[in-house]
Amino acid sequence: MLNNVSPSYSDPLVSRYTPKEMVAIFSDQNRYSLWRKLWLSLATHEKELGLPIAKEQIKQIEENLYNIDFTDVATLEAELQHDVMAHLHSLAKQAPLAKPILHLGATSEFIKDNTDLILIRDSLLLIKKYLHNLIEELSEFALKYKDLAAISFTHYQVAQPTTVGRRACLWLQSFLMDYKELLFVLENLKFRSIKGTTGTLASFKELFNNDYQKVQQLEEKIAKSFGFNHHFTISGQTYDRKVDVSVLNLLAQIATSSHKMTNDIRLLQNLKEIEESFGKNQIGSSAMPYKRNPIKSERVSSLAKYLMSLPQSALMVASTQWLERTLDDSANRRITLPQGFFTASSILKLLIDITKNLSVNEKVIHKNLMAEIPFLATENIMMEAVKLGGDRQEIHEKIRQYAIATKRNMVENGGENDLLQKILNDKIFNLDKNKLEVIINIDNFIGFSKEQVINFIELEVKPLLARK
Repeated sequence: MLNNVSPSYSDPLVSRYTPKEMVAIFSDQNRYSLWRKLWLSLATHEKELGLPIAKEQIKQIEENLYNIDFTDVATLEAELQHDVMAHLHSLAKQAPLAKPILHLGATSEFIKDNTDLILIRDSLLLIKKYLHNLIEELSEFALKYKDLAAISFTHYQVAQPTTVGRRACLWLQSFLMDYKELLFVLENLKFRSIKGTTGTLASFKELFNNDYQKVQQLEEKIAKSFGFNHHFTISGQTYDRKVDVSVLNLLAQIATSSHKMTNDIRLLQNLKEIEESFGKNQIGSSAMPYKRNPIKSERVSSLAKYLMSLPQSALMVASTQWLERTLDDSANRRITLPQGFFTASSILKLLIDITKNLSVNEKVIHKNLMAEIPFLATENIMMEAVKLGGDRQEIHEKIRQYAIATKRNMVENGGENDLLQKILNDKIFNLDKNKLEVIINIDNFIGFSKEQVINFIELEVKPLLARK
């Protein structure tokens, strides 16, 4: 029974995973200071455009941008049941001279929507920084191991060899697509600015005596004061909620790329080819002391699953906004937008750490590769034997028989791969050890992996990262 326990709860996404700089963006202090900055900007630019607002009124707002009495706000909100009005009344107490002109011509969504767009913009910029850093780390990793040959897999079955660096480029390419999408979203993010109650600017038409040019100037001035070069020309009471869809879709795409990368790392760690860093005193299992679990990759995969689910909420919200607006978007968006950015930033910070500290076990990679090369080289061996005078069909049948027998011995008896020795011992192939070593040279099996890595980094990665 918990009757005597004081109720409390700490969100694990914030307390365990999210970088502090992302939490700070969505903090109450930052959010509600932005509300006051919006009121300040509105009053300042209304004064510039001729409304009777005194300097002293502007000054009092300015002096109280960060001086938020959260206890007073909570008391007012409990009474008024309206968060914006609670903050407005609280600011009016602190800036009594400004009380008559606070929120002049505005609706609540002037404060709330514009603040959300600022928070989205600032969060995207932080995600951009993390993603940029991850792409740089992966690029260095790919170049370092561009010619380290390794088994590749299709259907998680052995396939033609690749290189460790080239495989990393597959991860990198996904993140590069995410980075391009992020730049697109940032470049096309618009400010709501002023719109009035239903988006028609009716209140501002009244304030500025039908002067549409002045109202347009007010919209532009406020948008630019918060760093936005573009604002919506038209809206309902709120900005189009499809903006949230595009933002959460972007974050979900990053989660998709991250899940793919960490799944690969987990599979490779099972083969002991690539491993996460493991602390000196780290415990992998409470029951199995020998275990070295890829816990960071597993954490990324777990968080990614959650993040990939969030766009569904944004889609449902955007599709059910009745006419000019309905309030059933509010509670949902208070949760999904911060949680989306918290999760994405947590994932990217983990991935940067994982990539920086990945252990590449080159001897294991080589051993695993050499255990499979005899099978992968059979076509090359057959062609060489034919060139030396052998009958193609006889050579093919011999290799088939030897390969099946070798594979059976490996699977049923745990035997070694002695296919090459069988071929050397059979005079039908007319091959000696030197010729066979030339045939199974690893460079013959990795194609242009090395060159592809270099070209990809130089032609696609570096130019994109150079964009501002």
